[in-house]
Amino acid sequence: MEKLILDGNKVANAVKERLKERIFKLKEQGVTPSLVTILVGDDPSSATYVRMKGNACARLGIDSQKIHLPAETTTEQLLDAIYGLNEDKNVHGILLQHPVPGHIDERKAFEAIALEKDVDGVTSWGYGQTALGFGIFPSCTPAAIMKILEHYDISVSGKHAVVIGRSPILGKPVSALLLNENATVTTCHSYTKNLPEILKMADIVVAAVGKPNFVKGEWLKEGTVVLDAGYNEGNIGDVDYDSCFEKASAITPVPGGVGPVTISMLLKHTVDSAERTLQI
Repeated sequence: MEKLILDGNKVANAVKERLKERIFKLKEQGVTPSLVTILVGDDPSSATYVRMKGNACARLGIDSQKIHLPAETTTEQLLDAIYGLNEDKNVHGILLQHPVPGHIDERKAFEAIALEKDVDGVTSWGYGQTALGFGIFPSCTPAAIMKILEHYDISVSGKHAVVIGRSPILGKPVSALLLNENATVTTCHSYTKNLPEILKMADIVVAAVGKPNFVKGEWLKEGTVVLDAGYNEGNIGDVDYDSCFEKASAITPVPGGVGPVTISMLLKHTVDSAERTLQI
């Protein structure tokens, strides 16, 4: 069986290439798409992610600003910063880098982001609209997974998709997006019994569990499409790549799979938001 490597870099480059003309037209009308990232504290991984997003913006001509708040920032101080960005007409996207220090009410901070600037799809309002099929900005990693499937002409209609993980910004929204595309969706989690038996029935597997090499090839049936949304220390995904590669008809690598497309979807949503300001 011929194996299809789902190359996220190719998909991301295709998305960004289509954005270039849209950004050029926006600038002709006096609008520069602008993304502001809020980083609270000094987590090195978060700082790296913020820098990567800033570099990606710069390469496309999107204005990128970073607000770096000290670790001792209170929830109220963070909310004030978000409210100020909500009111700034020159800001089109707001991204609060996850995770924030434990003393901050992260959910309250997410909910403070204006829906029209929630380009990372973290608000409950945005999630609800996504689940109902008319959301403006789905969470970026779920959106990336759907974009990869679309790019490689992999239809999910009528297929059995198994999502491992139920986080509010990955497992749950990607389950909703797959359901909206007429997949039959099983969402598994830490309380799921007989996970290997469930995976044996899957046509599509989305691994979003946060455990390195968790999904084993012997759990899969021949020809499964595997999308690994995990990223663990040492550039290791949530699936055991070598054993899953043997069973899969198509599979995303880690790195170079879902990750680059996630960033490209963040850029796309920022441009989408900037274009919407011209329609108001």
